[in-house]
Amino acid sequence: MAFRLALTILAGIALMSAAPTASAQQVEGIAAVVNDQPITTLDVRDRMRLIISSAGVQPTEEMLARIQDQAIRGLVDETLQLQQAAEFDLEVEEAEVDDAIADIATRSGATVQEVEDDLAASGIDINTLRQQVKAEIAWQILVSGRYRSRIRISDQQIETALDRYIQSASQPQYRLGEIFVEITPQGGEERAVGIIQTIYDQLRQGAPFQAVAQQFSDAASASAGGDTGYLPLSGINAQVAEAVTQMEPGQISNPIRVPGGFQIVALIDRRDGQVIEQLTLSQITIPSSRVTDENRAALGRAAARINSCEGLDEAMSDVEGAFVTNLGDVGANALVPTIRDALGGLEPVAATPVLDTAAGAQVFVLCDKALTGPGVPSADQIENQLINQQLSLLSRRWLRDLRRDATIEIR
Repeated sequence: MAFRLALTILAGIALMSAAPTASAQQVEGIAAVVNDQPITTLDVRDRMRLIISSAGVQPTEEMLARIQDQAIRGLVDETLQLQQAAEFDLEVEEAEVDDAIADIATRSGATVQEVEDDLAASGIDINTLRQQVKAEIAWQILVSGRYRSRIRISDQQIETALDRYIQSASQPQYRLGEIFVEITPQGGEERAVGIIQTIYDQLRQGAPFQAVAQQFSDAASASAGGDTGYLPLSGINAQVAEAVTQMEPGQISNPIRVPGGFQIVALIDRRDGQVIEQLTLSQITIPSSRVTDENRAALGRAAARINSCEGLDEAMSDVEGAFVTNLGDVGANALVPTIRDALGGLEPVAATPVLDTAAGAQVFVLCDKALTGPGVPSADQIENQLINQQLSLLSRRWLRDLRRDATIEIR
């Protein structure tokens, strides 16, 4: 009964218009027109149902008004994205949409059929979700095709980012969920205050933070459910950091005024900082059963000449019984004290003296070393992060330009 009443309210609000043509809209069933392409009131109602279902919010009259704005804005953007795709003769295959929906189902711990059944139970046609997914796929392809080849990430950018990660790894780190509501020129601060307060009220009533963030947050983290990953306090806005230090995991902050808008944060987890020395090693071994005074001495002489980690097999070819093993990246704290101490004073590329171990006569070659810690990504991961950040910025700018140049009528 409560859900049917909510849908009655939803339908009524979806048919209302801020313009004086509300009665005409009811007759024509048009909620908006984007470059002569209509968005129907049915489209808006279906999208509102989808937002309510996926965000888990309570469909109060005030919340429905916010959801209507969100639905129309999303449909306008998707229409612009699909129009742009058509301009480039880009067609998203139905199989791609099927795969994306299967991924959504998997992340939700459900099957595709269960997702369809849940949508149907909420009065939502599966095509509403398919259309949204199709627009997202098309837009990702367009943005990547237009900008990806132009983005260049320098070694200096990667090193700077890596140094920042390493510095922060020694500090306490906070994993946050965030919901950011932007103060826009059109809506102003009053509108942003109303939205953030409505969102906060819904969260207090039990709406899932991740789902609400995906639907309502203006932050780049919205696609990840607001998850920022682990951040040091130095990487968090000062007002937010002050609130976070007084929170326990699982708690949600009050709305916080930040530059450009308002933010609500959830403290997901907190961990102590730790910096680890990571060593890239190769190991040269003469097994215990084959060690002699002669080949042990030969191993020491050959090790003293090592100045590169390339061609170690060839460098050891004259040492009877010796073989080379690439150990890859190893945390210094994971090594036994004897080996760690032998490597302690070395700089890449250099080899330890011959060590007598349980395996035989061994030499360890230090090929590279770096400081790392929990959450510190590799250079390749940092490069991908920087590329994705630039793609996200360029995507938002392109969509903003499309909105500016389009003829959009909200009825």
